[in-house]
Amino acid sequence: MDISHLIHMNTNFPKSFAWILGLSIIIAFAVFSYSFYSARQLDNSLSVTGSARKQVVSDSVKWMSGFSRTVLQQDLKSGYAQMAKDQAIVTKFLQEKGIADSEINISTVFMGQNYYYDKGASTPKEYNLNQTVEVKSSDVQKITDIAKNIQGLIDQGVIFSTQNLEYYYSKLSELRVSLLAEAMKDAEARAKSIVESGGAKVGPLKTASMGPVQVLSVGSQDVMDYGSYDTSKIDKDVMVTVRAAYTIK
Repeated sequence: MDISHLIHMNTNFPKSFAWILGLSIIIAFAVFSYSFYSARQLDNSLSVTGSARKQVVSDSVKWMSGFSRTVLQQDLKSGYAQMAKDQAIVTKFLQEKGIADSEINISTVFMGQNYYYDKGASTPKEYNLNQTVEVKSSDVQKITDIAKNIQGLIDQGVIFSTQNLEYYYSKLSELRVSLLAEAMKDAEARAKSIVESGGAKVGPLKTASMGPVQVLSVGSQDVMDYGSYDTSKIDKDVMVTVRAAYTIK
């Protein structure tokens, strides 16, 4: 066997291994550097939220109310007759207050039986007769005042009940467009205040998405993920938010 040949192989093996190892390190470093550079390029943006808010006054109102009678089974006929009289009284009352017929909607009579489980089977059946009254109007203040003063109906023997009024703003679609533009300006201003403090500049807009419209009580921060519409107050705040991403230069 040629011993000198084996010795020659053993001395060359470490050199070959070192050369391969060094080349691998260089390639790995190059790949890492490129990946890091690419990641910096892909992440060279800033996302901010902008908002705009404006106070508005409701221009329409919905008033839900109703009247009722409770009668025994044998008195149903007279009960329905009394409901007809009550309806005439309610209609006249609203008309005299200046509410137009086109703004008034009175439902048909709904009848429901009352059940008393602590009474015997011989107890006469008792029924509730109900009608709902819906008033929709653009005269917000007039309807608000009328709803607060229904004593005239009570004085005439009508068993009348009223619910909370609901106030709406009809120009929400138009307002949303102008608020969106203001919200975008706010988002850009926020981006500049963040970026320019670090010596960079805000570049072109990359993406933008609009959040749900929030109709809130004045000064409220009770926003919801899917939007909200507070109907309890005449005065409202309408708020729009946008999420914008800008390129950083």
